Formats: sequence, C-alpha cells, structure tokens
Amino acid sequence: MVCDMTRGNPIKLILSFSVPMLIGNIFQQVYNFVDAAVVGKFVGAQSLAAVGSTGTIISVMICLMMGLTNGAGIIISQCFGSRNFSEMRKTITGLMYIVVSLSVVTSAAGIIFARPILTLLSTPENVIDEALQYVNIIFAFTISMAVYNAAGAILRNLGDSRTPLYALILSSLMNVGLDLLFVVVFKAGVAGAAAATVIAQIISALFCVVHIIRYREQLNLSGINFKTTKLSVARIFRTGVPAALESCLISLGTMSVQRLVNSFGAMTMAAYTAAVKIDSIAIAPIISVGTALSVFAGQNMGAGNIKRIKRGLYQTLISLTGICAVLAVIIVMFRQQLLGLFLDTKEAAEAITIGSKYLTIVCVAYIVAAVMRSYLNLLRGAGDVNTSAVSGVTELVGRIIFAYILVNYFGSTGIWMATPLAWTAGALVPVIRYYSGKWQTKKLV
Repeated sequence: MVCDMTRGNPIKLILSFSVPMLIGNIFQQVYNFVDAAVVGKFVGAQSLAAVGSTGTIISVMICLMMGLTNGAGIIISQCFGSRNFSEMRKTITGLMYIVVSLSVVTSAAGIIFARPILTLLSTPENVIDEALQYVNIIFAFTISMAVYNAAGAILRNLGDSRTPLYALILSSLMNVGLDLLFVVVFKAGVAGAAAATVIAQIISALFCVVHIIRYREQLNLSGINFKTTKLSVARIFRTGVPAALESCLISLGTMSVQRLVNSFGAMTMAAYTAAVKIDSIAIAPIISVGTALSVFAGQNMGAGNIKRIKRGLYQTLISLTGICAVLAVIIVMFRQQLLGLFLDTKEAAEAITIGSKYLTIVCVAYIVAAVMRSYLNLLRGAGDVNTSAVSGVTELVGRIIFAYILVNYFGSTGIWMATPLAWTAGALVPVIRYYSGKWQTKKLV
C-alpha cells in the first residue's frame, strides 16, 4: 500500500508509481471529456461552446485547490522520507481545516463573479446563459473536488497511487452513466452534464476518505488527533501558495487566450474546446510521470539522498522523450478522427479544420512541456517551491504576449502557436535553477 521510494531502481519506481496516476488522470479527464462529447453530440455545438467557455474559470478553482494540497503533499512526502510521522499527522490535520474553509470561500466567490468573468472573456450572448448554468452548479459543490484532491495528495505522497485511481474509475463510470441519463434521456442540457460531474466527484471524494480512515494504521495515521500547529499550517501555505500561484497564473494566461478565442466566434470556440480535451488527455503521461518524480524527490530529500534525486531526473527525461515522440505521431495521424468524437463531421467541419491546426502545432512541442514539468516537479518535491511561481509568471507573460502578437499575423492559428512558445519560456526558469544547485538546501522538514 505504502511505497518507499528511497530504495530500489529510480526509474522503475517512478514509472510504476506513475501508471496508476496516468490511468487516474485519463479518467479524471473523462469527466470533462464525456460532458463535452455528450453535449456536443446531443445538444449542439453552441452548448459545447458554452461548456468550453467555463473551462478557464473552473481551472483557476482547481489549480488553487491542487496547489495547496500538493504543497501539503511535499511536506508529507519529506516527513515520510525522514520518518517524522508526528509532523506528518499535524500537516494532514492542518490541510483538512484549510480545504474546508477555502471551499466555502471559493464556492461563494465563483457563483458571485461567474457572469462578470464570462463577460470579461467576451463570451457571446447566445452562449453565456448556458455557461452560467454549468459553472454555477460546479462551484456550488467545490468541496467535493477539494476533498478528493486533498485525500488523493495524502495517499500519493505516502506512496499509494492506486486508491485515487480506483476512486476515479468508479466515479468516471458513474459520470458516463449519469451524463447519458440527464442529457440524453431527461434532456437536461448543460445543467445535466454539470450535475453528473458533481455527483461523480462526491463519490470519488468519499471513496478516498473512507480508505484513509479504514487503513489509518498502515498509513501511519492512527495517532492523528485533529490537532495541528500554527507552524504546520504556515508551512502548508508557504509551500502550497507558490504552487497554486503558478497554476493559477497559467490558468489566467489561458483565460486571456480564451478571450481571444471567443472573439473568433462559436466555431472556433467549439474547435478549441474539443482540441483542448484531446490535448489534456495526451499530456496526461507527462503530468503523471512528473508527479511521480515529485514524490520521489520529496521522499529522497527527506532521506537526504541528493544523488539519487539527480539520477531519477535524468532517467525520467530519457523516458519522457520517447513517450512524447509517440504521442505526437499518434495525434498528428488521427487528429481529425479524434475531433470527430466531439464534433459532427458535417455540421462542424469548419471547427474540425481549426482544431486540427491546434493539435498539429501543440503536440510537436510536448517534449518542451515534458522538460518543464520534470524539472519543476523535482524542484517542488525537493522543497524549492518559489521557482514554481517564477516559472508560472514567465509562462503567463509569454502566453499573453505571443498570443496577442501572433493573432495579428496568423489569425486563430497564432493563438495556437503561442502555447509551445510559452512552454519554452516557462521551461528556462526551472532548468537554470536546477543547474545552479541552490535547490539542494531547500529541505522543508
């Protein structure tokens, strides 16, 4: 159940640990994948555009929660590596209190500011009402998503990447069934798709929480007493806020891009929505292996084994290079068929053409994303969390500048070109930081 990553072959541990997370990431993408496919096929391209226009708003919420939970996860992994189980339990308790409080605030803010934000993003009038229906339901149940992310972060950083996978498989299957029931049978439109997603998220959260309670002794949590310290809470914010800031800044950059996309009309919006769904699944291996590397770095940083961390990084980069090459070939070859899963090939032929350009441009730069995520996750696991925020700012500025300049010369294609350029800018920061060697003094516990 618990995986000790301070012993054994690094790449075997990292890849085997990442496989359940990869499958989990794919199933997590199924939430939005199924929403988009069902809405696009059974309600229409306009409704698909409505769901897609909410993506950046919801992404900011998710990034905020994941940043804080992942920040706590770094502390948990380092505590595990150094066998400091007392501090580990205090950190988990502090995380519980933070997640509940933040969920309430996020839900209220999301519902209140959803319309102004959608308006700011130039969401068309014929789309905005459906978009509000979808996003308000999602925000009303923020706590379910937050609890799952917190419980998942706890389990993963203790070396259990399988339980979050099982939770997502269960909830994803429920999401598929409920989507078809609410949207196809009950004709509930985008509101039905949102309700299906929320119910599925609640199930995944409950599954992980019950597992933690049931196996608390094996997880070294049997002595938890729901008491924490100011130091533990402050440490969570100190490690989590930079990671959350990085993710939120990237989402804000995406939001700025979404505004440009919306200005080209419903067909471009539908193309972007469908292409991003495919893209998010394609990069799941990069994210999963990177997350595994972060846990690996955290546990070994706690154990004081710097050489082992470096070895794990180099082996990871070699593995991801091959993975990215295969992904790029598959997507380029089958891009139109993949887009056809979301869009009608006759009614939305223009959107498929636009989406094909996006996938062709972005997928060839996956190796850049792999380099960026690998170095960033290693630094984050080692405790050098501020680099994440700097990289996020760099990527944000690059994404906005490149998109707004290139759109004047290449139209919507210029927006797609901005993504690999922004990744390149963001990758420079962690690479330079790593070779400076300063991250080696950033141990948290």
